[in-house]
Amino acid sequence: MIQREDMLELTRRMTPKRTSFTRIAGAYMDKDGEIDGSFNTNFLKLSASEKEKNLAVAKTIPFSETNEQLKEYRFPAENEKSKEIWRLLTAVKSCGLKNDALMDAFYELVGREYRADEDYAVFVFHDRYDVPVKAADKERMGESEEVYEYLICAICPLTGDYEPGRPECGFLFPSFKDRSSDWNHVAVYQADPGHLHRELMEKILYLK
Repeated sequence: MIQREDMLELTRRMTPKRTSFTRIAGAYMDKDGEIDGSFNTNFLKLSASEKEKNLAVAKTIPFSETNEQLKEYRFPAENEKSKEIWRLLTAVKSCGLKNDALMDAFYELVGREYRADEDYAVFVFHDRYDVPVKAADKERMGESEEVYEYLICAICPLTGDYEPGRPECGFLFPSFKDRSSDWNHVAVYQADPGHLHRELMEKILYLK
């Protein structure tokens, strides 16, 4: 079960002045899953308008309706495919999106399995959040004792010339639980819980 306050703690920092996002990478895909172009850049070097636009995309995932649009899933320990994607995502996170071969492997996996009726984009964000120590009354006490390093992936339809629309699905990895990393879980976002992109859960993340 995802705690709303955990997600709000992350999204409160997703503003141009407060963000600690280190990097953004992405690929533009045609509706058949072929890569039409990609990018990989230091997030803090973006213009103010680009930061704001991309933060809005990233923020959609953790700020969505908790336990309705955004649900937590455990990586099945017995599933070899699940172990492979877990290792890939962990490697992508650990390199801070700086390994293009790993990024391409992820884009190609999405391209093979994702089902779309139109061209779309895959955006991946990397962040390192120094989690501040808090007292029982939730008042901040001082410096952090843990760094929550994580990825946000957003899959968005393209609304114009390489312009992403509102994400249709995505995920937060690893999960953020009790203000700490939960390596065994991933939080999966679906914009419309009544019409799921099951391929994200079943053929990309291998959660079932």
